Amino acid sequence: MPIVEPVIRPPSEAESFLLQVTIGCSADSCSFCGVYKNKTFRIKDQKEIFADINDYARWHKETRRVFLIDGDALVLSNSRLVPVLENLERSFPKLSRISSYANGSNIILKNDQELTELYDHKLRLIYMGLESGCQDILDSCGKSSSVEEMIQAVHKAANAQIKSSVIVLLGLGGKKYSQEHAKGTIEALNRMQPRYLSFLSLMIIPGTPLAQEVQNGNFEELDPLELLQESYEIIKGLDLKKTIFRSNHASNYLNLEGNFPKDKTKMLTILKSALDGEIRLRPEIFRGL
Repeated sequence: MPIVEPVIRPPSEAESFLLQVTIGCSADSCSFCGVYKNKTFRIKDQKEIFADINDYARWHKETRRVFLIDGDALVLSNSRLVPVLENLERSFPKLSRISSYANGSNIILKNDQELTELYDHKLRLIYMGLESGCQDILDSCGKSSSVEEMIQAVHKAANAQIKSSVIVLLGLGGKKYSQEHAKGTIEALNRMQPRYLSFLSLMIIPGTPLAQEVQNGNFEELDPLELLQESYEIIKGLDLKKTIFRSNHASNYLNLEGNFPKDKTKMLTILKSALDGEIRLRPEIFRGL
């Protein structure tokens, strides 16, 4: 069946087959997110999923990457998810990687054997929205997974050889808690040591609880330079041993990329140039989710 819109995916999954395993998000409690508000969460019937795989495979037998949507396919038990992965392996002989968004709380509910089983069936990468390493900020925006759960989830996945791509949401603390946001995020990321790291910038979505907070004067957004300064402070404090960094999402005012620790100084230099007005930022009209 056709994909139930709207859907989102990481920039790095632009060429992947998007396979809808759930409709909506199992948590759907974040005050800043409006993607799934008009979807009632449900797990798609196996027959629907298999039909989608078969339809796509007719014309795309050479597919190498699959991304499971919507918000958290790993809410499925292994007894329901593994048959889907097996079907993908049969349908696409050149399949090299299956990936998915993941909530930390759902990862830690799976035991080591279950995670290893998923890896053995080509689940090689999870995308996890840390958003902020400050627990107070996460509590205020209704995030379902705690900072500690997400740190534990990254390590637990790594033990099963599943890599994690961790997402930070610049500006989530607003002007009032920007320092707490940066400090907590630095601490969490240094403990996680994720294989991949990306920064997105907060965009206020009409109709969300956070938009109402902005309207009521209870949340003050960071301006573009303040977002860059927050990015600068976080990167400056990171002590990552082997992490690939990308900040190329459409929400960002400045694209930035590099590898930690090798390119840390270079990225800080670029950010400093942008803060000094030497680099043109993305115009507001070209920003997006």
